[in-house]
Amino acid sequence: MRTLSRIAEGLFDPLDTARARVTPEVDMAETARVLSVGNGVAQVSGFAGLHANELVRFSGGEVGIASNLRQDRVGVIVLGDTAALYPGQRLRRTGRVVDVPVGEALLGRVVDALGQPLDGGDRPDTQDRQPVECAAPPIMHRAPVATPLQTGIKAVDAAIPIGRGQRELIVGDRQTGKTAIAVDTILNQSDTDLVSIYCAIGQRGSAVARVVQDLREGGALDRTIVVVAGGDDAPGLQFIAPYAATSMAEHLMAHGRDVLVVYDDLTRHARAYRELSLLLRRPPGREAYPGDIFYIHSRLLERATHLRKEHGGGSLTALPVVETQAQNISAFIPTNLISITDGQIYLSPELFEKGHLPAIDIGTSVSRVGGKAQLPAYRAVAADLRLMYSQFEELESFARFGTQLDKETRAKLTRGQRVRAMLTQAEKDHMTVPEQIAVLLAATEGLLDDLAPDSLDEAANTLRAVMRHRLSDMSNDIAAGKPLTDKARARMQDTLRDALAEERNGDA
Repeated sequence: MRTLSRIAEGLFDPLDTARARVTPEVDMAETARVLSVGNGVAQVSGFAGLHANELVRFSGGEVGIASNLRQDRVGVIVLGDTAALYPGQRLRRTGRVVDVPVGEALLGRVVDALGQPLDGGDRPDTQDRQPVECAAPPIMHRAPVATPLQTGIKAVDAAIPIGRGQRELIVGDRQTGKTAIAVDTILNQSDTDLVSIYCAIGQRGSAVARVVQDLREGGALDRTIVVVAGGDDAPGLQFIAPYAATSMAEHLMAHGRDVLVVYDDLTRHARAYRELSLLLRRPPGREAYPGDIFYIHSRLLERATHLRKEHGGGSLTALPVVETQAQNISAFIPTNLISITDGQIYLSPELFEKGHLPAIDIGTSVSRVGGKAQLPAYRAVAADLRLMYSQFEELESFARFGTQLDKETRAKLTRGQRVRAMLTQAEKDHMTVPEQIAVLLAATEGLLDDLAPDSLDEAANTLRAVMRHRLSDMSNDIAAGKPLTDKARARMQDTLRDALAEERNGDA
């Protein structure tokens, strides 16, 4: 018997030792059950202390945002596919709001609205996270917009300049080149320290892939973060995508970086929010949009600013894109965004059909801030460009009636046509500021009036070469921000005239 007891003690000793090492953990959380599931939303019941915009997690791993808080139920915006949800399913509170990874590790990556990689790579090695919803910087933390953001597009940099920290709307009908202008602006930052974020909202996968390929071929993907919430994604992901992109930009801005954010486009963002609001049984307003549709865009775009040096000194420039229908810029969403932003670049389908690319309507477009950030040399050349071009368009409309025109009027029409030809530009054909100044100076001063229309492109290439080689010292002074004196302007004009004369004599 004594031997059997010893054997029994030897058998139970390992069990006692193992049991001593195990310490029970109690995971306490407030839970609820799903009542019903819709297209992108779920109605749940059972929470007692849930907060607005708090993140909840379903038993299957999906997450959602608590949106409609009622006494008997809560409307949850699901950030993912609702196919795996079912009535009676358990969910729990997380005690936090939606946040995304932020930091330099995201550069060169394609991620979704929650920061998950979409490019097939590993999860970005980020150390910090930031809520997607943050308060805009207070007014005392903001500095004036004083540094230009060059797009490389003559029509924009000359007539509708953009400054770092500005909010400039790109508006126009579909297929008029809105995305092309935004992507060209990102590609033109290759020689600057500016970081870009391209946020695709509700776009087709092929369109996003084309943009990513353009950025890769242009060498800009390594300094760009691409945030994608495609048209096939949940409406909740489309809704939070621009806020997530802005949080990523704000983290870089707080560390002194200059960031450009492109929202392509906010029309689809508004439609996604309208869909969610109707599913959550919120009262519809104009065009079935909810009453806070203005607020969701204003609280987003107000986060764009230029910070003072004591608060980091960085800047966040916003280029939101909005789509119009039948050139109706007075529609609900476009007028809302026009009233929020600091100007708009309007793309005309009529100019697009005529082949005047980029199809920017200078008369309708405006920049309320960027002119103060324009380089002094540029202001000296392009100051009267908008007025002269508007007068030319009015005169051209009058001349269509077939009236006999005097010599002076015909000369003005010829000058205006040369200016319009110089404002056209091929996609991805970026021009430096000195090259733009040379081309516009030659057009406005009449150096191109005697040239045939089919030889203007060759003449523009000649002028650009002159600034790179013969006037390289002046080009450096212009890029450094030095003003263009009358003496320097006369020298540039004479050099350009001589180069054009040499080209004509060589062709003869």
